[in-house]
Amino acid sequence: MPISVKNLRYVYSPGMPDETVAISDVSFDVADGEILGVIGHTGSGKSTLLQHLNGLIKPTSGEIYIDGQCITDGKVKMTDIRRKVGLVFQYPEYQLFEETVRLDVAFGPKNLGMDEEEREKRVRHAVELVGLDYDEIKDMSPFELSGGMKRRVAIAGVIAMDPKILILDEPTAGLDPSAHRDILAMVRRIHDEMGIILIFVSHNMADIASLSDKVIVMNEGNIALSGTPAEVFSQGEKLAEMGLGLPPAKEIADLIKSKAPKFESSALTADETAADIRRYLEENRG
Repeated sequence: MPISVKNLRYVYSPGMPDETVAISDVSFDVADGEILGVIGHTGSGKSTLLQHLNGLIKPTSGEIYIDGQCITDGKVKMTDIRRKVGLVFQYPEYQLFEETVRLDVAFGPKNLGMDEEEREKRVRHAVELVGLDYDEIKDMSPFELSGGMKRRVAIAGVIAMDPKILILDEPTAGLDPSAHRDILAMVRRIHDEMGIILIFVSHNMADIASLSDKVIVMNEGNIALSGTPAEVFSQGEKLAEMGLGLPPAKEIADLIKSKAPKFESSALTADETAADIRRYLEENRG
């Protein structure tokens, strides 16, 4: 279910004194099964862009195609699109409201009209896919869970609707390192098992580098850079001009390169950088 965004533009309060262009002439494509990472400083247009992709916001101009269907022509039922495109907002645990985990995760499938047997199957699968024991927590109040577990339950509620595209806005924001790792592993598992398009926003450049097939960098409502993680993070000066950094492993590799010109590395993750350091040391012993 590929995505194609063409010349997207969105203006807040058009014709008013506080008129603001949030997105201007944004175009990009996402292929089936790809993971797209989106980065940019606060106010760059990231969240506004994401909300267009499942019809929460209608563009001022431009087109969005999902699986070849234009969702911006006014003839498409947005409920049909939202079944295909799951959007998980930042801090989704604040939207939990039911008495038990089972009821909360089942809320979306129930609204889609699924029968009880199918609903139960979907809910169990979604809870287990996010790394939780369904039988252990199904009858617990979601408010009794830890912060990381609450977030996983909230994400399970979207997964239970079996989206073909999953959008995650800062999925690891505000979590301690252990919960951060758990959520990151969960995101990988969801993508690998469901085989869906996954789009995620993050300020954590290490997460973007390790997860993404493709990266777009938003700046002042435009796509300033796009490409593979290696292509985007090779442009450190441009990223710095936009107030963005590099993955820590890339920063370390660049620092070593400045001190040891023979050191070669295009690594973006800690494991890759460590492997390049070992190789360099073995080749330059003595």
